[in-house]
Formats: sequence, C-alpha cells, structure tokens
Amino acid sequence: MTKPVRQFRTQAIILKRRDFGESDRLLTLFTPDHGKVSAIAKGARKPTSKATGHVELFARTDVLVHKGRDLDILAQAELLDAYLGIREDLTRGAYANYVAELLDRFTADEDINQHELFVLLHQTFRRLANAVDPRLSTRYYELRLLDFVGFKPELMECVVSREPLLPKDHFFSNDEGGVVSQMSAPQVGSPLVSINFDTLKLLRHLQRNPKKYERVETLKITPDQHAHAERIMLGYIAHLLESKLQSIEFIRRLRQFSPSKLDL
Repeated sequence: MTKPVRQFRTQAIILKRRDFGESDRLLTLFTPDHGKVSAIAKGARKPTSKATGHVELFARTDVLVHKGRDLDILAQAELLDAYLGIREDLTRGAYANYVAELLDRFTADEDINQHELFVLLHQTFRRLANAVDPRLSTRYYELRLLDFVGFKPELMECVVSREPLLPKDHFFSNDEGGVVSQMSAPQVGSPLVSINFDTLKLLRHLQRNPKKYERVETLKITPDQHAHAERIMLGYIAHLLESKLQSIEFIRRLRQFSPSKLDL
C-alpha cells in the first residue's frame, strides 16, 4: 500500500490570503502538480517573520507544504517572482485580482496535474506586470482559461446551424455558448447579445493564437473594441459561474476615477 504523502515541495502562485488567528495567514496556493491548496503560514503577519516577504499576494514562490489533519502547513517559502509591475500599479493589480479570482472560481481544490493552467497564470501575471495593454492580456487569458476548463466559446461558426459565419454583425448566446447568425437568431429562445464583426474578429484572433501571444500583443485596440469584447466575455463568464465576480466591480469603480488608465 502506498504511504500517504506527508509533505511536498512545489512552486506555487498565491491566489488569495487572509488573516488567520492572531499572527498567521491562510493562503490559497495554485500549484502545477497538486492544483489548488489551502495552507497556513504560521506567524506570517509578524514583522520579524522570515516568511513575510515570501508570501505576498500574487507572488510565485517555492514552498514546502506539510500535510495536516485539517489544514496544511506552509513549512518553508522562497520568493521566485514578485511580478513587481502588478504590485506597483493599482490598475495592473486590479486585473491580476480578476485573473486570480477567475481561476479560483473555475477550479476545484486539489485537482492534480494543473501544469498548463499554472503556466498560463504565470505567463499572464508576467504580461500584466509589463504589458502596455493589460486589458488585451486579460481577454487573451479568459479565452485560454475557458478552453482549458471546457467552456471554449464557439466563434468560428453559428452554434445553431453549424454553418460558417458571414463577415457581418451577429449575436452571442450565453446559453448556447457561442455566436448565433442573424438567420438563426429567431430559433433561439434565450436572450441574445449583439456582437459586431470587428469584435468577433478580435476574439477570433485571440482564440486562434493559443501559444503565440507575440502575434496578439502588437494589436492596436480602440476603447470601443475593448468595451464590446469585455461586454461579451464578462456576460458569458457570469452566466457560466451564475454570479458576478467581485474583482470586476472593483475595476469598474477604479474606471470611474481614472478612465484613461483602464481604457488603454
């Protein structure tokens, strides 16, 4: 009989953290081999703690985790990547918060073999820390994540007729999970959202280049195109999760005070 694993060492990205007890922190870690793991960082809130600088939110860290009866214990932590651009800029940090919340909501605890999602998260945080256009990085991430978790939206053909889409404005159905042509729209009983052809072309381009972000990052996107693409994607994601994301509300509040920064 295989003995239960009592401890493991892994890279981890910190998705969430909250105060626990008088001096500890409860961390939600996303790891490539063990998926999402909750662990206590004992004494992490003490100014003298060696762990304090290594368990920052959204940081990539090398950790040693001891398996506990109720909660796992973070025994060691060494900072690998702080993604400083996220930490130093409120706008980038707001998008990182959204990215982390999205991954948290679409994954279950301790789903093993999450290498691809871990790499996607790491690459997205790197892009958000350095990219000129964090909204473009975010849209790219959404489409990649939805593909990984089995909710890839159909953008290439009509989800009703299964015929190629003509180069014109169409509709998007959250219930059907994709684009509905004007001809097929009367057959759909659930609400539809209009999607103009420029927005469809943008989302298609992002979806067609799953491992070629360099083909995406040079795109020049207008504020209107960003707004339309965001409306489609956030509506679809909220429908899948059956609720709105708290991080989106924070981005919207930020946008009211500095719209030029968030509408890059």
